[in-house]
Amino acid sequence: MLENNNKNEYDKLRRAMVEYQIMARGISDQRVIDAMLKVPRHKFVPENLIDSAYDDTPLPIGYGQTISQPYIVGLMTELLEPHSDDVILEIGTGSGYQSAVLSQIVKKVYSVERIREIAESANKKIEELGYHNIEILIGDGYSGLEEFAPYDGIIVTAAANEVPQPLLNQLKEGAHLIIPIGNFGQRLWRFTKTAEGIEKQPSIGVRFVPLVPETV
Repeated sequence: MLENNNKNEYDKLRRAMVEYQIMARGISDQRVIDAMLKVPRHKFVPENLIDSAYDDTPLPIGYGQTISQPYIVGLMTELLEPHSDDVILEIGTGSGYQSAVLSQIVKKVYSVERIREIAESANKKIEELGYHNIEILIGDGYSGLEEFAPYDGIIVTAAANEVPQPLLNQLKEGAHLIIPIGNFGQRLWRFTKTAEGIEKQPSIGVRFVPLVPETV
């Protein structure tokens, strides 16, 4: 079993992850590659699964949630087309790994998580690792986060049956919303707000936990 403090070994595994799971599968944005080389994924998985931290697979993090497969994190980040001065909204904090990757590229990440225990765990990891441009809030991600809108991009790490209108409303013109749509047959989509309306672009088939709106 790998020792938690074996930094060189984890660095080697992370480089291999990026080379064989990210770059070899077509992710070419150097900012995304650099971010995924920097962020220690093993810090975001449960202790009992740390040996699998750099495997090409999602992993359970409790409460029926998962940390996404590394390739999917890379793909969604690249589709978002983030820039250094962007303010990004993430729906579904989960482990905090996607937020951490984005934080290496953009100015600010707001992340909304509906499960308090998961949000608190992610926030603790984020603080321990010194990522100061991430703010995690507990709430209904289906409604977005109107307080800081509009956003330069929105990324959703749970699948909706249809795209939530509040998220489209909270996009800046020219910005992208990256979201999985569907129930059993999910597909990743990119929605782009333009002066003429919303452009839709399909990507690959995926499998995410469902996006659950708050009910009264």
